[in-house]
Amino acid sequence: MTTDDDLAPEPVAHSLPGLVPGLGDDGRSRPDAPLAVVTGVTGYVGGRLVPELLTAGYRVRAVARTPDRLRGRPWFDDVEVVQADAADADEIAVALRGAHVAYYLIHSLGTGREFAARDRRTAQAFADAAAAEHVGRIVYLGGLTPDDEELSEHLASRAEVGEILLRSGVPTTVLRAAVILGSGSASFEMMRYLTERLPAMTVPRWVENRIQPIAVRDVLRYLVGAAAMPPDVNRGFDIGGPDVLTYRDMMQGYAAEAGLRHRVIVGVPLLTPRLSSLWVSLVTPVPGGLARPLVGSLVHEVVCREHDVARYVPDPPDGLVGFRRAVRLALRRVQEASVATRWSSASLPGAPSDPLPSDPDWAGGSLYVDERRVQVDASPAALWRVIEGVGGERGWYSWPFAWQVRGLLDTVVGGPGLRRGRRDPGRLLVDDAVDWWRVEAVEPGRLLRLRAEMRVPGLAWLELRVEREDNDNDDDQGDDRDDDRDDGQAWTTAPVVFSQRALFHPSGLAGQLYWWSVAPFHGVVFGGMQRNIAAAAERAQRSMRISGDVSGDVSGDVSGDVSGDVSGDVSGDAATTGPAGRAARAS
Repeated sequence: MTTDDDLAPEPVAHSLPGLVPGLGDDGRSRPDAPLAVVTGVTGYVGGRLVPELLTAGYRVRAVARTPDRLRGRPWFDDVEVVQADAADADEIAVALRGAHVAYYLIHSLGTGREFAARDRRTAQAFADAAAAEHVGRIVYLGGLTPDDEELSEHLASRAEVGEILLRSGVPTTVLRAAVILGSGSASFEMMRYLTERLPAMTVPRWVENRIQPIAVRDVLRYLVGAAAMPPDVNRGFDIGGPDVLTYRDMMQGYAAEAGLRHRVIVGVPLLTPRLSSLWVSLVTPVPGGLARPLVGSLVHEVVCREHDVARYVPDPPDGLVGFRRAVRLALRRVQEASVATRWSSASLPGAPSDPLPSDPDWAGGSLYVDERRVQVDASPAALWRVIEGVGGERGWYSWPFAWQVRGLLDTVVGGPGLRRGRRDPGRLLVDDAVDWWRVEAVEPGRLLRLRAEMRVPGLAWLELRVEREDNDNDDDQGDDRDDDRDDGQAWTTAPVVFSQRALFHPSGLAGQLYWWSVAPFHGVVFGGMQRNIAAAAERAQRSMRISGDVSGDVSGDVSGDVSGDVSGDVSGDAATTGPAGRAARAS
């Protein structure tokens, strides 16, 4: 029987004695500790690797094209953040300066037909810069490939990137993995939704191919351990868990761990990889652009041919994580809403990234605004908890059928639709995906700004604010309330004002026509959304008053079924920070 201790998260460094620098007496990385440079930190693996390296005692430099996307991460204040584009030789050279080890966790998965050429150029620029800056080692996470088979375009590109890095003149470790199992990984989410939503299914022939999946915590352990490989090691290693299964076995195993009935799975020979990816994108939250390379990889049998990595990174004392335990670990993270990173952590390819103009009369052209304000008989804490919980399972508090139809249309044209959900049901960080939105700014207790990543002819934002009833600005200190705290939880005085703005910067005539075609529905969609969010906050406030809780920590039961019958509980405890809480969940 599996115990809670068996599933307890533990930093991977604990099972790597002698291979990692270790922490100083103050529980932090020593000033003279080796420097690890990490690219791809906004992605699924990179976002989890950073805290593991910190716990192992490395100094960490996080490289991002947009450093503001990292704000709010528990480890943000513990790392050096450098702005650089890995494809820019000059920028990445500066970022790599002084590195003991550099992690290349970049790929253009799902970015369109030119992704292979883009990956090739970026890898070559990175390799050249690493050699010029005398980096001690490059570590790359690639894909496990079969022998003597024509590879899918995705796997061929991953293999090519590995070869480019191995030829760089810098000692390089290429770790080749098949399916990575962990809460929030694209592979896990695809398997999870297929299994949960389809008790009976017809499937393509690739479900009978053998796969050697690996738990994300074992991937992280190999990544951390690889930094200590001797200088004469310059090669690739196959990495996988202890189990070799078919995809059919994996779905049945997931069903058993999730308490579902045995699935009826019937194989058919007619579903090509392209048709399979369309089927996957309809049934699961994984969009077609990402599903295609994932399915293309499953067409091959991907089983480790060697386990040479154990010479340099020994297996943990309890062995590698098996498939069933990896599923239990991932499911527990999902159920506890403690998923550290998700496949959607990386921005959707082709999605707009322009920040909201600070001046509505900016010189960039038209900026249409739908602005609404309403007084709410609730504390700022109650209102903020509802605002921070929008999207995902709670929905958008207005006309659910219209949102669903718009989400379906967006999915059909290649957008994310409403399927991405949320990483955490109650707390948002900058750069989190929320359905078809991306969090652009969060000022806890005061402001949530979302940037649209749906397919529209222009740029769109949704801004939700908590303001004082007297409309004073946030810097006013003229009353006796304790509102210096950034989280807004000390605000207990009602009423407050809920300000909601939808903004749209049209692109050409198509954008103009789009805005005016949807403008008549704003009263129903945005007006209803504002009324129902306000009602949810007021209901939560009443529950707090009845319970006698005047601390400002609101609980109740607010669900966002967006039917207008807003009931209850707004939850969203802040994540643990500090040395004990900064390590991301490695499962």
